[in-house]
Amino acid sequence: MKTMRDLMTPPDHIQGRVDAIVVRGQPRERARTVEQTMALAGIGLADDRLGRRGEAELSTRQVTLIQQEHLPVIAALARSGPLDAVDLRRNLVVSGINLLSLKKVRLRVGEAVLELVGPCAPCSRMEEVIGPGGYAAMRGHGGMTARILEGGLIRVGDAVRVS
Repeated sequence: MKTMRDLMTPPDHIQGRVDAIVVRGQPRERARTVEQTMALAGIGLADDRLGRRGEAELSTRQVTLIQQEHLPVIAALARSGPLDAVDLRRNLVVSGINLLSLKKVRLRVGEAVLELVGPCAPCSRMEEVIGPGGYAAMRGHGGMTARILEGGLIRVGDAVRVS
């Protein structure tokens, strides 16, 4: 008989994919996409503001992830047009795997190993970015935060699988 943990862990044949890598500069500066970046263990992504700072980041938000499948849901709930993942400022946009079911699970993303820590709550800026109702639309769909346990190269198109 399978345990709840067994049921919540996707089987080996189910894996996701990195659809976009988003890096952020200064807090109000527009984020941008890159084709690849280095995940720095205990720090963040090399091209992101945390990685450029280069200091150990004790936060659970070394990397943020959001599901591509949730973008149309957020847009529908906010009654907005299509969303650009860059505006949501989550570092990794992934598809094909249910991130919310994987809290406290380790994922191999490209060459890196991440530990999903918990939900990534939206910030009040989502009202500006998405429009009125953007904050409420993202609640429950804002993705997950993660720590980088093992550094390595992450590229758009890399597999995302339970480690």
